[in-house]
Amino acid sequence: MRLRSGAAPPPPPPLLLTLVCALLWCGGCEARFMVEKNSLSVTAPGALKGHYECAIGNFGVPQYGGTMVGVVAYPKANRKACKGFDDFDISYKARPGALPTFLLVDRGDCLFAKKAWNAQRAGAAAILVADDRVEPLITMDTPEESGKADYLENITIPSALITKSFGDRLKKAIDNGEMVNVNLDWTESLPHPDDRVEYEFWTNSNDECGRKCDSQIDFVKSFKGAAQILEKKGYTQFTPHYITWYCPEAYTLSKQCKSQCINHGRYCAPDPEQDFSKGYDGKDVVVQNLRQVCVHKVATESKKPWLWWDYVTDFAVRCPMKEKKYTEECAEEVIKSLGLDRKAINKCIGDPNADRENPVLKAEQDAQVGKGSRGDVTILPTLVINNRQYRGKLDKGAVLKALCAGFRETTEPAVCLTEDIQTNECLENNGGCWQDKAANITACKDTFRGKICECPVVKGVKFVGDGYSHCEALGSGRCEINNGGCWKETKNDRTYSACTADGCKCPDGFKGDGVHKCEDVDECKERTACQCKECNCKNTWGSYECGCNGGLLYMKEHDTCISKNAAAQVGWGFLWVIFFSLAAAGIAGYAVYKYRIRRYMDSEIRAIMAQYMPLDNQGDHSNHIEM
Repeated sequence: MRLRSGAAPPPPPPLLLTLVCALLWCGGCEARFMVEKNSLSVTAPGALKGHYECAIGNFGVPQYGGTMVGVVAYPKANRKACKGFDDFDISYKARPGALPTFLLVDRGDCLFAKKAWNAQRAGAAAILVADDRVEPLITMDTPEESGKADYLENITIPSALITKSFGDRLKKAIDNGEMVNVNLDWTESLPHPDDRVEYEFWTNSNDECGRKCDSQIDFVKSFKGAAQILEKKGYTQFTPHYITWYCPEAYTLSKQCKSQCINHGRYCAPDPEQDFSKGYDGKDVVVQNLRQVCVHKVATESKKPWLWWDYVTDFAVRCPMKEKKYTEECAEEVIKSLGLDRKAINKCIGDPNADRENPVLKAEQDAQVGKGSRGDVTILPTLVINNRQYRGKLDKGAVLKALCAGFRETTEPAVCLTEDIQTNECLENNGGCWQDKAANITACKDTFRGKICECPVVKGVKFVGDGYSHCEALGSGRCEINNGGCWKETKNDRTYSACTADGCKCPDGFKGDGVHKCEDVDECKERTACQCKECNCKNTWGSYECGCNGGLLYMKEHDTCISKNAAAQVGWGFLWVIFFSLAAAGIAGYAVYKYRIRRYMDSEIRAIMAQYMPLDNQGDHSNHIEM
């Protein structure tokens, strides 16, 4: 198992070792623990330039979804960072305008977390721990001992373990006086395939296991509000899980197994006080864990999965082990107060004393075994985001950043774009993207991972372009937004615009590019209108006025001048022509109508007469029958 805190733990008792092995691999001691990694790129010097893997430490705050650029420093003294750097009068606080410092230290002699704490206090922005042996990368974990590392919750810098060979190369370059520039990259440490993040929290209802248990319930209490909002709005899908193990068959009748297991040794948890003679037993923890799984199951079926957070926090407050309230009765009261279906929950729990499998706990044990890139769950607590185990401090802000890194870019909820979570890169120089300041429109879109330049859609109008230097509105509504980016001007109470549905085109009476300018066309000077012999032309802005000399009347359609009297005569003559034409058409229509009516009546009369008398053109027919 690739998991160490930096100090070797004491050997466990034989039975405890057997149970722990069962926990880790359900019968085998080779758990498939997954080392979560991030990328490290060296940009200088040239001999080291390239990409390297490093293992994310299980403390501090990894910058999931982001990057950090800094210069590597290797101390002249205190190279294992087991003591404070103040004792050596060394500081790594970055000066204004300088790159932050990534402190490189050697592994050994003290806890990994202690090294990180000392580096942070000295002003380092991140810590790189060089392994002291040739081996695959491991995960640097926090110490299990309670009360021996009060500084753990205060570590905020990211940490990473690098291989011995890479560490030796870095040290050699620094000792030779070369400046080593490094880029730490967590952008792909978590998958971000779509607009919903699926995450799991592997926890425990036990509140008497020291720092680990305290950190779990503190996290649940602090993260509850954010988790419920994300779940209610459909941004996330959350599933709680609980680790159990089975008791080896050879020990199922032992006192230890009977006190720590239910269902005849199939599902077990360690004794809360690690003392079988007092307090609560491990089996009490298993039952409460099972109840919490069933609370989530029933709440999910009722379309309110977020009630799990309410139940767990309320149970921790109302039913603590220290007050001897860690009971079924207390749990029932909490369930009742939340309006959950107690019968459905109890049916889900089943009979803990039955000699058969419990389908819910069996599913939990199966889920402990890793699939794909996730690895087995062997640490409590463990957070799994998009099927990848989270590494770092179990803190509201740190975990929220990690969740935000799991969304596909531009699909993040608003909470991921707040100042507390990330920096809005669009605020500085508009992120280098296209911008229309007049219309207050920009192609810069702030994302959790940075920004993208993408032409926007505004009021149903789509802009197209590269997003960096050009975006142009399309469609019929484009002129409503900053006049479509086209020329527009008002003068003498007249307004002209070059905006059309197809683009920018100067209107009639103007010439130009339609975008930056349209100039008035002088129709009189260019002799494009009002050019008859008697015409008198006067140019106006966007048009022209044409008059006639000698009291003549101007006809624009024909660009000519005529006499007003002639115009009147022509006008009356035209009206008389129309009148006589209409009258003639009416008379002709009436005549046709009369003719068709007469023809119709004649044919009807002939048909009637043909029924009662022979017509001239019909032959004689006999109307009697011979016998």
